[in-house]
Amino acid sequence: MGGAQELQLHVIDSEAQEPNLAKDEAVITEPSLPTPKRSYKWWLLMALYIFFIVSGQSIATLLGRLYYNKGGNSKWLQTIVVTAGFPFVLPLLIYFSYKPSIPNHTNTSNKRSPSIITLVLLYTSLGIFSAGDNFLYAYGLLYLPVSTYSLVCATQLAFNALFSYFINSLKFTPVLLNSVIILTISASLLALHSESDGSTGVTKAHYAIGFLCTLGASALFSLLLSLTELSFEKVLKKKTFSVILEMQIYPAIAATCVCLVGLFASREWWSLKGEMEQIGRVSYVMILVWTAVAWQVFSVGALGLIFEVSSLFTNVISTVALPIVPVFGVIFFHDKMDGVKVVALILAIWGFISYMYQNYLDDSKSKATRTEANESSNT
Repeated sequence: MGGAQELQLHVIDSEAQEPNLAKDEAVITEPSLPTPKRSYKWWLLMALYIFFIVSGQSIATLLGRLYYNKGGNSKWLQTIVVTAGFPFVLPLLIYFSYKPSIPNHTNTSNKRSPSIITLVLLYTSLGIFSAGDNFLYAYGLLYLPVSTYSLVCATQLAFNALFSYFINSLKFTPVLLNSVIILTISASLLALHSESDGSTGVTKAHYAIGFLCTLGASALFSLLLSLTELSFEKVLKKKTFSVILEMQIYPAIAATCVCLVGLFASREWWSLKGEMEQIGRVSYVMILVWTAVAWQVFSVGALGLIFEVSSLFTNVISTVALPIVPVFGVIFFHDKMDGVKVVALILAIWGFISYMYQNYLDDSKSKATRTEANESSNT
């Protein structure tokens, strides 16, 4: 009997210790969960996303300005090409739907998938917002020289920081606040400098309209990024590249349908044949096709960075293209690069560097916390 009781006590004691062992293992392994994301493959993927954003945005913006300079005048057509290139991405969606390219680092097998109604509402809402945002951008690009347009777009980082604070629980720091203020001042300089340089026949009133449309588009774009990040976290909850492509394609279908309605309702489609004859059939088609392709490349990169990092980081990378576009605008479209724009450009770069420094501080703090957790768990 005594031996049986000792055996029973030993079994009970072993079972009582198992949860503690599981907790200890969780403490030890939890800090190492992000390690696969920081592997060289992850960094290569991030570099590819960044390249897609910078190249896609720069090329699409320059081609959009070229369309207007050649005699194009349809705002709705320029709005459509931003999202109408989604068929180019469909083969990727079909491929990655059966072969996910991003490993799953979290246990999502027991999470309920969103219903069809939820997904339809989500994609449709994002698509409608995207159509309105792209229309405002098209109006701004019509009335602003490409250099001014690109620098005003720098305000999207400040807007994104604000929306991320309320929607994505971003914590403001002095360095991040400094970045927001500097970028706001940069845009304000361009607002006061309301001359229609580089845009033949554009009055001060049209310049003001273009500036306000671009500013409003930047705010709406930032809101879309924050809502997209929230959708990834709260609604989709999956770690596959096909989810990124779905978030790109399905809202693009909704946005394109909205833009087609606007094109026919505004009767701008009547002037498209005349535009084609004026610009040249081949040149006209090539400008539109490559603009659509460039925006799809940008979208893949932007959604990929939102999915892997955050909407604010995506917006920061987007600002990297801002110093590039005005330079090409001066070279190809003979935009003026006067003192006010140079100061605004320097402030925009300063704001970008400020955010990157804050990102460096956050990363250093995260590594220090992870090291302390490992040391305490080992002891």
